[in-house]
Amino acid sequence: MADETDEDIRRVIALCFRGIEKITDLDLERILSFDMEWLSPEEAEQAVSELIDKGWLVGGRNSLSPAFEHRSITTPIGWFPRPSRLTSPSSFKLDDSEPKNVAVKEKSVVFEQPQITSLSVNSATDPREKLSTRLAKYIARQTQISLDEIQRRAEKKQRALNYAANWMCLALIAREQNLEMKEIVKALSG
Repeated sequence: MADETDEDIRRVIALCFRGIEKITDLDLERILSFDMEWLSPEEAEQAVSELIDKGWLVGGRNSLSPAFEHRSITTPIGWFPRPSRLTSPSSFKLDDSEPKNVAVKEKSVVFEQPQITSLSVNSATDPREKLSTRLAKYIARQTQISLDEIQRRAEKKQRALNYAANWMCLALIAREQNLEMKEIVKALSG
């Protein structure tokens, strides 16, 4: 089992890469500083560089991925990392208890394709998915935000929430924009 510092780093990386295979260094810095608010932008830049240098992240700066299997890592509610653990990480060591489906070769990572579970959202059987396009247009019209931007935000929420359906992400966006939810909920319920 890894010590607390290594466990924090693993959790941070797992959260940042949830639903994402590869990410750029700039996007990772943005997630650490602006999205998660764990670090200042300067600290985030330093942390990403250190995580690359210490072997926690592999690949080029435009296609970083974790050096370990991150999909099974869980994070307790309310947890947050100590910034010093990210800006001054220890060197990456493969944990003996880790699954053996990770092969590191020449600074690249090869993952076995995971089994798809029954938890994935099946849009073909969910009648609310048929309302997604109409709901997105309604939100765009009511908020004066472009339809493309609404779709981009919904996709971002879907990546962050993993198993959330598109219609649920759109409903969350509507709520964030202070739209009246009674009609939206009624339309999605019926």
